[in-house]
Amino acid sequence: QVQVVESGGGSVQAGGSLRLSCATSGPTVSTARMAWFRQAPGKGRELVASIRGGSTYVIDAVEGRVTNARDDATIFYLQMNSLKPEDTAIYYCAAMKVGVTNQYTYWGQGTQVTVSS
Repeated sequence: QVQVVESGGGSVQAGGSLRLSCATSGPTVSTARMAWFRQAPGKGRELVASIRGGSTYVIDAVEGRVTNARDDATIFYLQMNSLKPEDTAIYYCAAMKVGVTNQYTYWGQGTQVTVSS
């Protein structure tokens, strides 16, 4: 059974930090590629960061404030510093299925991040 489980969300004031974790399990989960997405109220889901093998990527809006990396082979984290109110969103972890390289098949339930000014 495939599981993708996020944790670590919460409420902080602007300038604060949060560390989100994503634990993946299951025989068909490709741990080589995964990503973090977020969805703010009234907006569509957007990519925040991704990891592919040893390479990582973050969007311009969080560049310099967010680090996306692995804790081990199946656990990923998103370290967010200097948080801004516009970072408020539900954050989702997504992973690909083994053999599939063009879409994220497995999604977590989401974790709420709220940043107050």
